[in-house]
Amino acid sequence: MILGLETSCDETAAAVVTRDGELLSNVVASQAALHARFGGVVPEVAARRHLELVAPVIREALVEADAAFDDLELVAVTAGPGLIGALLVGLSAAKAVAWGRGLPLAPVDHLHGHVASLYLAPEPLEPPFLCLLATGGHTLVLDVRDRAGYRIVGTTIDDAAGEAFDKGARLLGLGYPGGAALDLLAAEGDPEAYDFPVARIEGLDFSFSGLKTALLYAVRELPANRLEGRRADLAASYQRAIVTALVQRTQSAAEQLRHDRIAVVGGVAANSELRASLPEAVLAPLELCTDNAAMIASAARFVEHVCPPAYLDLDAHAAA
Repeated sequence: MILGLETSCDETAAAVVTRDGELLSNVVASQAALHARFGGVVPEVAARRHLELVAPVIREALVEADAAFDDLELVAVTAGPGLIGALLVGLSAAKAVAWGRGLPLAPVDHLHGHVASLYLAPEPLEPPFLCLLATGGHTLVLDVRDRAGYRIVGTTIDDAAGEAFDKGARLLGLGYPGGAALDLLAAEGDPEAYDFPVARIEGLDFSFSGLKTALLYAVRELPANRLEGRRADLAASYQRAIVTALVQRTQSAAEQLRHDRIAVVGGVAANSELRASLPEAVLAPLELCTDNAAMIASAARFVEHVCPPAYLDLDAHAAA
């Protein structure tokens, strides 16, 4: 059994996965309500909350898996990228569990974890395939040839898609976290009401900053007494522009690299329009789209394991 830990941002998560990829438990304690009043994640607040939650979340994951510490064979943990203080809580907890049981430890890249969410039972995806990874902090097009990693063929030159969703939601007065709220509001609007720009830059990269600015201007130009009546149309049109950019670049990459299969992972993979716009794609299960520890435990099966005491020197890294 593999115990996975994930604390890269504002979810404290633990999961137990077998070496064959069977998911035995997946516990996630979200801090969204805690950070909502600030309009975004406050790193120091997140780290302190992880300290409070990490031990109870580990215990709950073991109980759900009907397992004990003595049943574990490997401990996996997100080493980065993410908020450095938050990452260090999970890494310290993982070291403690591994050291206490004399187990090896697998430091996992958070982005590799998202891709590895596709490798879990009952229907694991076998490479090669093209993968769109879209989260609050990253938007990447990945050429996946084996389960040990990937090659980046496209990225964003400014905002990530998830960040664009959250900033758009804030402009429309939807609060934090905004991606799901914007998706819900967009369902009531006309996606063709506004002609928001879809950036066309060279290669397979993305850009969302101009789109965000276009929404800002559209909101400013509406009188206060008309804004409420147009919010759904603004949300639908804005969402359509983001999804169009994601779909176009992903399909172009698949054609260029001659991939006949496309997969989508990350928090933005939960967006209803994106899922509808790529009907033949392999989509991460909704419960594994946002940050979770099951994906970290899954990725640990395909990375190098560090034996004690060498992992005591491991450090977290904030950047990708």
